[in-house]
Amino acid sequence: MKSKEMKPYMANDFLKYWRVIRRYCLEKYGLSTEDLDVLLFIKSEGLFNTRRWKEYKKIISWEKHRLERLVADGWIDQHRKHHKTTSSLYRISMKGLRVTMSIYSKLNGEEMPTSPSTNPIFLKKVGFMTKQYREAILNMNNWTKEQRRRRAPE
Repeated sequence: MKSKEMKPYMANDFLKYWRVIRRYCLEKYGLSTEDLDVLLFIKSEGLFNTRRWKEYKKIISWEKHRLERLVADGWIDQHRKHHKTTSSLYRISMKGLRVTMSIYSKLNGEEMPTSPSTNPIFLKKVGFMTKQYREAILNMNNWTKEQRRRRAPE
């Protein structure tokens, strides 16, 4: 085999289509990139307090009321309210959990929807870049099918 034909082998090429999956989630759920980053971070945190929130907030773009907005929009649940001797506790909501689990399943090879009713990237009136992402989703789905076919026992 010629060296230029050799490709590095990776058992799990999780991030190959990360940008496409991220764009789909941003379009479908109306989130910002920073909001999505927050949801992915807190998914594994379980319960967290405002002190922990402030630690993470230091590395994302500044928005003073992001936590309050994400709670109001239903992405984060307030588990316990602040009281005299206890701080507020928060956790990712079921709505946020569904989005993050959808991301993980797509990174693990689940095909992306191509129906305009479930994927806003496939609506008729979209911009040029959105059409490029549409093509990338179709390519991703084809690549996923091919990977599945290669792994299937013969």
